Amino acid sequence: MRSKGYRFRIFLFFSLLVILVINVGSDLLISRYLPGEIKILVNEERDFLFNVPLDAKINGNLEGVVMVNQEPVKDNLVLNLQKSFTIKPKKTGVIDVELKLFGILPIKTVKVDVIDKKRVVPVGKTIGVTVYTDGILVLGTGLVYGEDGKKYNPAKGKLYTGDYIKAVNGKQISRKKELIEIVKKNQGEQIELDVIRNDKKQKVNITPVKTIENNQYKIGVWVRDDTQGIGTMTYMDLDKKTFGALGHGITDVDTKQLIEIETGEVVNTMITTIKKGEDGVPGEISGIIVGGEGNRLGEIKKNTSHGIFGEASNEGIDQVLENDIIPIGFRYDVHEGQAFIRSDVSGKLKDYEILIKKIYLGDESNKGMIIEVVDEDLIKTTNGIIQGMSGSPIIQDNKLIGAVTHVFVQDSKKGYGVFIENMLIEE
Repeated sequence: MRSKGYRFRIFLFFSLLVILVINVGSDLLISRYLPGEIKILVNEERDFLFNVPLDAKINGNLEGVVMVNQEPVKDNLVLNLQKSFTIKPKKTGVIDVELKLFGILPIKTVKVDVIDKKRVVPVGKTIGVTVYTDGILVLGTGLVYGEDGKKYNPAKGKLYTGDYIKAVNGKQISRKKELIEIVKKNQGEQIELDVIRNDKKQKVNITPVKTIENNQYKIGVWVRDDTQGIGTMTYMDLDKKTFGALGHGITDVDTKQLIEIETGEVVNTMITTIKKGEDGVPGEISGIIVGGEGNRLGEIKKNTSHGIFGEASNEGIDQVLENDIIPIGFRYDVHEGQAFIRSDVSGKLKDYEILIKKIYLGDESNKGMIIEVVDEDLIKTTNGIIQGMSGSPIIQDNKLIGAVTHVFVQDSKKGYGVFIENMLIEE
């Protein structure tokens, strides 16, 4: 016969298991339906129905701050998220909402941003993008042949893929030609590199090798200091004179890492060819990046996982139409069904019909919705979504709700879109 102690341990084990399952399940539920941050417009009443077994507790003095179900609230408020409710914030600011499972177990805190109304121009214009790295990006190390004919790898174990070289012998550098020149002038003497590795500063000492080829000194490292490509501008804010584009970050093709940028620019581009997407093979836009006076649309200030952002130039602002200004639609405005993407892949700017097939309200990345191209003209031109269309604005109910980010490789008519609010957070 089993002892009471044994039965108690079994009871305790299953109790802990149930709590674990509840917590893991609730975390999955929250990540799917409840983001870590929600944006609401001031003085705009919003309807909510989450239908999850959570209570939301808003702490603090709420008098004059918010109305719930059209009634003013004075102090601490608890909402049952299994029932529908309306909220109308009266002031801008940030409200922290504590979520509890069944009103008991603390799960997470959601930040509610109450912001002023924002209106932007959804652009949809294909652009040329050039970015310059913040430091010299190390792609890898390699062998060099010394003047004695032997193989050397002077940077092996000292520099690593993804490092950023910021200075040599105490001198700040940002271009690879500067690095080459310093190594050349140092005539084989040991050099000291200031390196950023995994966001931490490092000092690295390397002795260059005099090579058999032209008697030049080398440290055996592959580097990059800039990159170019084609994408689409998502929006311009004419009041702030800012822009957002791409909907995803610029990553290095070799390191697969998000590039740390010093600066960059977006310019006009001339589309030369369109390669249609096929099952298993993404299509792409090919074009000529057009620089020079009057073609510079803006300066890139940030490269993030949700896109590139920066200051719009006067020339860029002049190329968008003020009467195209529309409101921003947040994730809770988005619904399945008809929407449009704006693009100039045909040679002129046009809105193409799509369907929003699925919505992931809790998504904080750049895959908040699945979209499908149904517009026959766009299918005829591109067979759906192709590389270079990333950043094409998604418009629904005359609101800018997001941007195209990825294509499904096995079905070019389908892809992902990012919520516009996820882009605006990065501005």
